[in-house]
Amino acid sequence: MKIRYRSWSSSIAVALVLTIASISWAGDPFRAKNPHQIDDKTEAAFDALFHQGNYKAAKISLLEAEKNGDPLAYAMSASLAYTEEDYTNLNFYANKTLEAAQKLKEKDPLRGNLYTGVGYFLQGSYIFKTEGPIQAIPKLQQVFQYLEKAENINPNDPELNLIKGYLELLLAVNLPFSSPEKAIDRFQKYGAPTYLVDRGVAMAYRDLKKYDKSLEFLDKAIVKSPDNPELQYLKGQVLRSKGLKNKELTALQESVTYFEKANQKRGQLPKALLIPLDHDYQAALEEIKQMQSTKGG
Repeated sequence: MKIRYRSWSSSIAVALVLTIASISWAGDPFRAKNPHQIDDKTEAAFDALFHQGNYKAAKISLLEAEKNGDPLAYAMSASLAYTEEDYTNLNFYANKTLEAAQKLKEKDPLRGNLYTGVGYFLQGSYIFKTEGPIQAIPKLQQVFQYLEKAENINPNDPELNLIKGYLELLLAVNLPFSSPEKAIDRFQKYGAPTYLVDRGVAMAYRDLKKYDKSLEFLDKAIVKSPDNPELQYLKGQVLRSKGLKNKELTALQESVTYFEKANQKRGQLPKALLIPLDHDYQAALEEIKQMQSTKGG
C-alpha cells in the first residue's frame, strides 16, 4: 500500500487538525447552541492560515496562544512543524496536544476524545517520518479508537464528522476495494466548514485523477478563501496534471498562471512548499515548450 502521505498528511495535519480551530472559533458556525470560545491569538492564527494562507503570521500568533495550554494551539503548532519538516517540534507538539486533550476530557469529553485522536495522529505522523509506515499503524488504530469514543457521545457532532470525513477520504483514495465516492458523499453531507470540505474533496479527486471534478471543488474553495496562495498552488498542480494527461496546452498554460499567483505571496509560505512550487513552475514552462514544439512540427 503506497499512500500519498505527504499531501494527505499535510492536508490532515494542517487542514483537518486546524479545522478544529474553526469548531471552537468565537461565534461557532457549527453549533447553534453553546458556542465555544478561543483566545484572540489562536483565532488570529486560524484566520492567517486559512483565509490568508500566511504560515508565518499564524506561527507568530501561536507563540502567544500556546501559553494558554489549549490543545488546539498545540495541534496547530504541530501541523506547522510537519509542514516545515521540523520533526523534533512535530513530536514535541504532538505530545503536548495529547497531554492537553487528556485534561480537557473532564470538562468536555467529546472534544477531549477528539483531540486525543488528533494527538495520536500527529504522533503517528512523526513515527511515519522517522521510523516508517508499519511502525505508525498502531497510532492510526488509536486515532479511530478515540474517534469512536467521541461518536458514542454524539454521532451527529459536526466536528467529529469533519475529522472522520478526512480520514475516510484518505483511506478510500489509497486502499483497494474501497469506495471513494461513498466517502466523498458522506464528507460533503456531514463535514464543515464548507471551504475545508471543498479543499479535501478537491484533493481526493486529484489523487483519483479526476481533474475536472477536482477543479470544480478547488474553485469553490478559492472563492471562499481567495487570498490563500496554497490553494492557488494546488489549482496549478491539478491543471498541470490535467494538461499532461490530456495533452492540453491550454491547461498547462493556465497552470503557470496559478503557480505565478501563488508565487506572488511566497513570503507567506514555508520552504517545504516553496521548493515543490518552484519545481512545478519550471517543469510546466518546459512542458509547454515541448508541447508547442511538437505541435509546431
